[in-house]
Amino acid sequence: MVIISKIFKLCRQIVGSKQDKGPVEAKAQPQIIPRSEHNISRKQFSPNAIKVLYRLKDGGYDAYLVGGCIRDILLGIEPKDFDVVTNATPEEIKRLFRNCRLIGRRFRLAHIVFGREVIEVATMRGHHISASGDGDPTSKASEQGQLLRDNVYGTIEEDAQRRDFSINALYYSVKDFGVRDFAGGIEAIKARRIELIGDPETRYREDPVRMLRAVRFATKLDMEIAPATLSPISELSPLLGNIPPARLFEETLKLFLNGKAEANFLMLRELGLFKELFPSLEEILEREESEFERRFVQQMFANTDARINGNKKVTPAFIYAALLWFPLRSRAAHLQQQGISEYDAFMQAISQVLSENAQRVAVPKRFTLGARDIWHIQQRLDRRSGQRAYRLSLQPKFKASYDFLLLRVESGETDQQALADWWTEYLKQDVSGQKDMVKNLGQKDRPKRRYRNKPRRKPKQDT
Repeated sequence: MVIISKIFKLCRQIVGSKQDKGPVEAKAQPQIIPRSEHNISRKQFSPNAIKVLYRLKDGGYDAYLVGGCIRDILLGIEPKDFDVVTNATPEEIKRLFRNCRLIGRRFRLAHIVFGREVIEVATMRGHHISASGDGDPTSKASEQGQLLRDNVYGTIEEDAQRRDFSINALYYSVKDFGVRDFAGGIEAIKARRIELIGDPETRYREDPVRMLRAVRFATKLDMEIAPATLSPISELSPLLGNIPPARLFEETLKLFLNGKAEANFLMLRELGLFKELFPSLEEILEREESEFERRFVQQMFANTDARINGNKKVTPAFIYAALLWFPLRSRAAHLQQQGISEYDAFMQAISQVLSENAQRVAVPKRFTLGARDIWHIQQRLDRRSGQRAYRLSLQPKFKASYDFLLLRVESGETDQQALADWWTEYLKQDVSGQKDMVKNLGQKDRPKRRYRNKPRRKPKQDT
């Protein structure tokens, strides 16, 4: 069945390559789909997004809902984010809305705040006249072609050409309730195809994160990446090293917390992107003897998807604890070989692995602290005598640590099966039952009794 699946996939790629027309270009004149020919209604949008559109229109500006919300409605998916694009500058937007704050250096954006909901408003982007100049306050690019500063404003036609994928170059107007399609986005949605606008290599060099977005959209929307869009990714994957680690953390969260983490993980590895995000883990996964490690990570992502799709909570601390678990164990073993004690080696390995990972993906401290707790508790789960089991079960990260232990067993770490079964039964018992379980552990788990050497009394001297 695996061979048949691979042959079928190869055939689809060959057929797709024959049908691929090369780079997709945005048109100067869009295809306008009138209200009578599409299924989009204002009722499907956030009321606050509609307020923003009308206030911009009443202020004399052009304004459109753009991108993901239009795409999702056309696909029958309930939209979550509502992005607005306008020909008003960020300063002009701020003058119209008292609840506006301006953010961003690379590209200035306006956030219109309605309680917990934020409507993002962007000024239409234009083309770069010059990609050099340190003296240009609006535009700057690196030697690799990556845009470092992008405050160049333009028309809606130019903005469409600057969009990343054709399925995101769709604009909805409240003036006539029509949809403007500048790059064949409607056709791409019908064909279920992810395709970049413009030359793929140039667009990836402008912003390497587009490679991660291509993967995320393909799995999220159940679409194929067009051959011309797919082919440069493996070669250009090292460009992710130029992206700030904090931004890559945000992108990995989107990849791992969207209910498609397992599919994203497999595609990231296939395209050579995963090693740019977690190089120490990928080095381990590439080894032939690392079947357990591969199964562990894939099972972790599968469990994460099941929880998210079941509307259960998932903490990023658990995900990153799992992703760095094998690099941590490998580093700790290496330090022990150098004569460092087991405990000290484990502590040093934690600091080193987290520090090295922060050079690629900057995980915030609130999550690294959680990962540390999960790792520490793994070392203490077999110490259950006396009050230890009870005290350990009260730790804030105990439930996540218990789930981590179950994941280890589920992935094939059979020597931990008895320990996992004991904790599973322990958590089912009342206080009396838990005490009985601890008493029945046997002598081997009891701490050795320590005897203090009492000082000898000096003999009384006869007076």
